[in-house]
Amino acid sequence: MATRPAIGIDIGGTKIAAGLVSGTGEVLHRLVTATPGHSEPEVEAAVVDLVRAFSRDAPGAPVGVGAAGWINPDTGTVLFSPHLAWRHEPLRDRLEERLGRGVTVTNDADAAGWAEWRFGAGRGEDQLVCLTLGTGIGGALVLDGALRRGRHGMAGEFGHQMLVPGGHRCECGNRGCWEQYASGNALGRDGRELARAHSPVAQTLLAAAGGQPEAIDGELVTRMALAGDPASRDLVAEAGEWLGIGLANLAASLDPGTFVIGGGLGSASPQLLETAEDSYRRHLTGRGYRPYARVVRARLGADAGLVGAADLARSEAR
Repeated sequence: MATRPAIGIDIGGTKIAAGLVSGTGEVLHRLVTATPGHSEPEVEAAVVDLVRAFSRDAPGAPVGVGAAGWINPDTGTVLFSPHLAWRHEPLRDRLEERLGRGVTVTNDADAAGWAEWRFGAGRGEDQLVCLTLGTGIGGALVLDGALRRGRHGMAGEFGHQMLVPGGHRCECGNRGCWEQYASGNALGRDGRELARAHSPVAQTLLAAAGGQPEAIDGELVTRMALAGDPASRDLVAEAGEWLGIGLANLAASLDPGTFVIGGGLGSASPQLLETAEDSYRRHLTGRGYRPYARVVRARLGADAGLVGAADLARSEAR
């Protein structure tokens, strides 16, 4: 008997992506809507509308929701979300009340990591660390074939390991966090600093930003690096060096077999991953006397979160 499809929802700060997902991870139908501001009821209403749109073709399909933030795995409560005004928000209970059926709520990076393990670049690897590189650095752990969220549901916040005491201020309140050196935000900040310093090497990058340093972001630096701009390539190489140092730290702690690197930045920059793998191998403790984890690019792209959320809901429904 074919495995029935499930509905996956990926709630982001600017958009909500939804899909009807087959048992093999294929997105059969897809819908995207803008995230309606920071109002909890409006976001919940948008999710409900998306689920109902799919329910016409797949009545009773399991529903999985991935959201950024710390989520209590037992209650489905969002303890804190960086992009929305959720603080101890009983998201699962409110969605179940409005939909009249069970809902699985999980962290968005956990959902993406699970999808890569089940259907993507981490398939067949039972000791997996998945990183999502974008504005910051998110992460997921699949160990011994199970998603590991930690005692309080907060595992995988790899971007907030502190690498540089007294370093760049992070949105989390600390200084020197990994994501301040190896993320899209870090690339954009360093590009803007280079342009504001009137460095002659930054002129091509600045011209691409219309002469406005404030218009330089991580996406532009990545795009210019891919086009061969030397300054942008240097910035990406520096971020890759920091990325590799963080991978070496994670390997010392967790000893995974594979690192899967995804997210917008991880998917867009081959140079970043090449530099990161070289840095990882140079900084790994015990190098030369132990196996190296594979460092591979994620395969599922922007669909990973909704695919993983759907599959986790299907598993829980069983």
